[in-house]
Amino acid sequence: MKFGVVTFPGSNCDHDMIYVLETIMGQEVVNLWHKDHNLQECDFIILPGGFSYGDYLRSGAIARFSPIMDEIIKFANGGGYVMGICNGFQILCEAGLVPGTLLHNDHQKFVCKNVYLKVESTNSLITSDCTKDQVMKIPIAHAEGNYYIGDEELKKLNENDQVLFRYCDKNGSTDSSANPNGSIENIAGVCNKNRNVFGMMPHPERAADTELSNTDGLVIFESILSQAKVNL
Repeated sequence: MKFGVVTFPGSNCDHDMIYVLETIMGQEVVNLWHKDHNLQECDFIILPGGFSYGDYLRSGAIARFSPIMDEIIKFANGGGYVMGICNGFQILCEAGLVPGTLLHNDHQKFVCKNVYLKVESTNSLITSDCTKDQVMKIPIAHAEGNYYIGDEELKKLNENDQVLFRYCDKNGSTDSSANPNGSIENIAGVCNKNRNVFGMMPHPERAADTELSNTDGLVIFESILSQAKVNL
C-alpha cells in the first residue's frame, strides 16, 4: 500500500508517521509537500500532527488553503482514504471533510499526556481490527482538541455510527473525569458519512513501537492494512 504523508510548515509529527509506516509496517511512503499539486498515486493520505503555519488565526485554518489540499479534497470526495491526526484533524474540520470543529481546551492549557480511548465503532477502515469497547492507551498533545458539534449534527453523527473513539478511563468509563479537553460526549475521533475520511486527536504513531513500551496504537495501522487487501 502506498501512503502519502503531508508536511506543512510547522508539522512536527510527519517523520514519526513516516517511521511507523515505513520501518514498522513495511509500507511504501511518499513525503508530500504542502505546495505539491500531485498526490503521486498514493492510496492513503495522512495529515500529521504539529502546528501548521504556527497555528496562527486558528489551528488548521491556513493549512486548509495549502495547494495540496485542493488535491486532497478532490481525492477524498472521490472516495480516497484520508486520515488527519491532531493538527491534521483540525485541518480536516476546517476543510469540511469531517464534521465538527476543534476549540481551545476547556482548561485553556496545552495538554501532553497518555490518555485512554474506547473504541466506539469498528465500522471503519482504521478500526476494523479493533473490538467494540476496546480500551487503548494513546498519547495526546494539543491546546485545541475540544471537539464541538451542534446538537442536530451530533445526533446525526451518533445515528450514523461516525464516532470512532471516545476518551475514557482505564476501565472504559466515559464520564467527565476522563475527558482531557472538554470535548462534547468525550469524542476523540470521527469519520465522515462516507467512511473514507478519519480524524482523531490522539497520536497512534506515538504508541506503535516497542521502544516506547506502548504498542496500543498499532491496531489502527494493522486495521488499515488488513482491510486494504480487500478494498484496494
